[in-house]
Amino acid sequence: MGLMKTYGYYLMLHILGLTGLITAGVLAMLHGLWFCTIICGLLLVGICYSLYRIQIRQTETMYRLVECMKQNDLGQRVCAPFADPQMQKLAEDLSQALKNLRTRIVDEEVKHQYYEMLLNKVDTAVLVTDRSNRMEWMNKAARELLGHCAHLPEEISTAIQENQQVAHLQKGNATFDLSLSVTHIQLQGRTCRLISLKNIHGALEYKEMEAWQKLIRVLTHEIMNSITPIISLADTLNERSQEHPNDARTHTYIQQGLQVIYRRGKGLLEFVENYRKLTRISAPMKTEIPLEQFLSDLQRLYPELEVQYKCPSSQLTWYADRTQMEQVFINLLKNAREACAHRSHPDIRIQVEPHAQELIFEISDNGEGMLPEVTERIFVPFFTTKNNGSGIGLTLCKQIISLHGGQISVQSTAGKGSCFRLSFPAV
Repeated sequence: MGLMKTYGYYLMLHILGLTGLITAGVLAMLHGLWFCTIICGLLLVGICYSLYRIQIRQTETMYRLVECMKQNDLGQRVCAPFADPQMQKLAEDLSQALKNLRTRIVDEEVKHQYYEMLLNKVDTAVLVTDRSNRMEWMNKAARELLGHCAHLPEEISTAIQENQQVAHLQKGNATFDLSLSVTHIQLQGRTCRLISLKNIHGALEYKEMEAWQKLIRVLTHEIMNSITPIISLADTLNERSQEHPNDARTHTYIQQGLQVIYRRGKGLLEFVENYRKLTRISAPMKTEIPLEQFLSDLQRLYPELEVQYKCPSSQLTWYADRTQMEQVFINLLKNAREACAHRSHPDIRIQVEPHAQELIFEISDNGEGMLPEVTERIFVPFFTTKNNGSGIGLTLCKQIISLHGGQISVQSTAGKGSCFRLSFPAV
């Protein structure tokens, strides 16, 4: 650096020089020694300039440090402007800080590249938008699905606003059914949305085909169960009428056979009518329902002591189609009563559990319960374990609950009872 003196010694020497020259200049001026006064003044200017150079040297060191940080040139080593131990220690600390900062930036860049590469490998479209739907980042799958668009497509934006779980995107002649998930995040004081889109069109088509196959199997089974004996009986009646056309016993037998055919035909007609009910559920007309009043109305329908109703607060309300929901709860209560028919001390409970994001109802009983293979199939249309059951009650319940954006599940143990759990989004 050209100066081997320590910074403290160098600074102290300047201060002493300033003090001495000022004192000498004042004394010379008092004694009229003007030449000495001028000499002292010039020396003072020189010392002040030297102090200014010291300050400039330190400022230049700080400027070079800031410039390196602005240019992201964090590999530079900071040099002390003076051969002072404290200055050198400070320079070493600054150099180490720059090295640590460079290491941290490199680590963050490696992580960024790793996560970006990882997100580009998944087949789920992931993107980030601001509150005005302007794109900020997209992974490879999102670019392939949406292209290099600057804003979120209108179909997806509308689905997000309406809190839908599936968005339908039209792109050219192709239609995409996209499973939609949105998470709000804070980035540098701004609210952004992390959106994931999963193309489930193929899965939906497979599920739709699987549902049709199940439905066809059920319809075929029920229709064949009715048609086969009718055809067999009609063939028998035809043979008897040809062999003994004028026999009174044949006439009676034919009448009885026609009655059987009528009953089976009527049963088949009722089966078709039940199927029509499943396909004609109207959209729910939601209104605000006080929960305590709703449970009180159910209690009037089922006032038995073994049925207990529990609502944690009289202020709770619920947005739903009252008529449809009464149909659901009446069906579940009816099933619970039938399950407890042979219990000496039946216990049926309806309770409400409010949560921040959902409203949960539980209808439990201590009835006969169900086997696991029965539990898996109770929501399948026309499946029933009752002698006179239609097999559409729980199917209708599930469809009504789905139309309300809710879910229904069941836990059951044979010999101990069942618990139906209904969950609805909190409004």
